[in-house]
Amino acid sequence: MEGPVTSADDQIYELHASVCQILANPTRLKILNALRDQEIAVAELARRVGTSMPNLSQHLAILRQRRVVLTRREGATIHYRIANPKILRAFDIMREVLFEQLADGRRLVQAAAAGTRRSRAAR
Repeated sequence: MEGPVTSADDQIYELHASVCQILANPTRLKILNALRDQEIAVAELARRVGTSMPNLSQHLAILRQRRVVLTRREGATIHYRIANPKILRAFDIMREVLFEQLADGRRLVQAAAAGTRRSRAAR
């Protein structure tokens, strides 16, 4: 039997929830996906994500604060990259789970529709 949750455990749960909250935003997920394979200059990142510079800057500030992304300055240009590739593993696992759930849901809808058609035909 496990003992009570310790304050260290509580802190880890809080940090975990904080990272999940940060990643619970479609724009930030697009940013991470764009940065998946390479470092990207901020203007190019805005183009790839399809958002304005002010909006992108707000999201990047949040990602920087939690050390999800890192920056490198080259003259007047700021480049962004993923701080830890493990975040992409978590990103990919969550997408796999989502796609599996969508596939299961689709099969359920198809089975329900087939059952409805059969019961209508029996009438």
